[in-house]
Amino acid sequence: MEELVNLTIDNQKITVPKGTTILQAAKQAGIDIPTLCFLKDINEIGDCRMCIVKVEGRRGFATSCIQKVEEGMVVKTNTPEIMEARHVILDLIISNHDKDCLTCSRMGNCELQQLAKKFNIQSIEFKGEREECTIDDLSPAIVRDPNKCILCRRCVAVCKNVQKIGAIDCANRGFESNISTSYGKSLSETTCVNCGQCIQACPTAALHEKENIDDVWAKLKDPDTYVVVQTAPAVRVALGEEFDMPIGTNVTGKMVTALKRLGFDKVFDTNTGADFTIMEEAYEFIERFKEHDNLPMMTSCCPGWIKYIEMNYPDMLPHLSSCKSPHEMLGSLIKSYYAKRENIDPEKIYVVSVMPCIAKKYENQRKELSNAGLQDVDCVLTTRELARMIKYANIRFDNLEDSEFDNPLGDSTGAAAIFGSTGGVMEAALRTAQDTLTGNDLEKIDFKAVRGEKGIKKATVNINGTDIKVVVASGLGNAQKIMEEIKSGKADYQFVEIMACPGGCVMGGGQPIKNSTIRAEVDVRKLRADSLYSIDEKSTLRKSHENPVVKNVYEEYLEAPGSYRAEKLLHTTYGNRREKD
Repeated sequence: MEELVNLTIDNQKITVPKGTTILQAAKQAGIDIPTLCFLKDINEIGDCRMCIVKVEGRRGFATSCIQKVEEGMVVKTNTPEIMEARHVILDLIISNHDKDCLTCSRMGNCELQQLAKKFNIQSIEFKGEREECTIDDLSPAIVRDPNKCILCRRCVAVCKNVQKIGAIDCANRGFESNISTSYGKSLSETTCVNCGQCIQACPTAALHEKENIDDVWAKLKDPDTYVVVQTAPAVRVALGEEFDMPIGTNVTGKMVTALKRLGFDKVFDTNTGADFTIMEEAYEFIERFKEHDNLPMMTSCCPGWIKYIEMNYPDMLPHLSSCKSPHEMLGSLIKSYYAKRENIDPEKIYVVSVMPCIAKKYENQRKELSNAGLQDVDCVLTTRELARMIKYANIRFDNLEDSEFDNPLGDSTGAAAIFGSTGGVMEAALRTAQDTLTGNDLEKIDFKAVRGEKGIKKATVNINGTDIKVVVASGLGNAQKIMEEIKSGKADYQFVEIMACPGGCVMGGGQPIKNSTIRAEVDVRKLRADSLYSIDEKSTLRKSHENPVVKNVYEEYLEAPGSYRAEKLLHTTYGNRREKD
């Protein structure tokens, strides 16, 4: 039986389980304690001291985010002494922070700014000395601005403890403390895989994506450029949050309308590319499974994961699927199949991908993802960047009517929609693999064993009398566990899905940023993922091989999965990046 503890907070008697922190107990009682460095399950170190409280009978302040409750404890959270101390702490933090709030990408969504407003900070008592630091913008995906860093260490915690990368850490001590990379190098020269989880953790704009909005505006204004945009599955269940809509709202129709109003010549769906990915990936898996060749086969949709394996497990590269990611596949088809069909010079086509992912900005620049001298995708925008474009164009997003994606690359299946959640790629591939192996249109299409919030999910799937062992991992810390299992010979999986971001693309580094309070109280991943699974369940077609667009393109152009042309356009190779980077 769970042991309970009785305590009093601000004259309220509360009963909570043993091991609960004062901060958690206060939240349960509806009492708000401000925090800044705290991030649930990621950074609970009490460094910023904003969450200080007074415990009766003890000297000094207690840090509520790490102090556990005790029987009979009496706590005060808002005495004049506490409020004054918090005000001084906040003053000191702000005194060493850039004041360019009006031009900051986090304006209105900055936790430091929100606290300043809450504490009615109108002037800074402590001026102090500030050293102007160099902004690191050499990475193709992430900009690091030390001038906006408040030393909360949330980025360090997620990079080191969750992702097990350790590209950044706290250097020096005392007044010389700063968040830095090894030897002060640019992020582009470190082990960073561009997952962007540090951006999601950062309370300010000390870390943010490298913005490409101006590049897209320039192309949209150019009458000689044919600008095509495509949107990933996870974007449609998060974009609405940038316009104050409930978390996980499916805004597919409004998103398409907004993109058309922005002036894109065609609005295609990356989900269509996901259906092509499954066709090629399922075919590739079946061939490997039959030949017992380079098993387990590992998915290749996630660029953060790809860079991770290239840098950390280059000897395991033959196990990767050779399939390009969905948006790269679709980009390749736009500049080949679609260009030929519409008699458009591929060199005049500019493909923009709207992604939930920061690493896609790195991916689209890879030379391996090109054909006939042209990159498959020319530019990547995050979900946040698209929201900024819509706002800049003065489009009332919440009032927009729904529109459909354009043909011929705008139709997709439910299998493609679930790509945005951990386990989705695996489930979509299994749906097609089982029909192909059995030769039947099977009714069983839900593989719920690979769904859910767990960082690692293992299952055995029986297809046509044969057991196939699969594993799904999200978050690179979990990927490391699986890779070590495989490398040591302790595992005999046949199919492996890995996504760099915990929870999958719905929690990608380019998605709307949720502050620590929301993340402590709401399961953002579940709300977004549930919306994707709802799209799947409501879809008329739920298997990639049933997509009529996919069938037509294979008949008219690609011939068959794994054909020479399909290999040339939809597949790629990867290499040892330990030596390259």
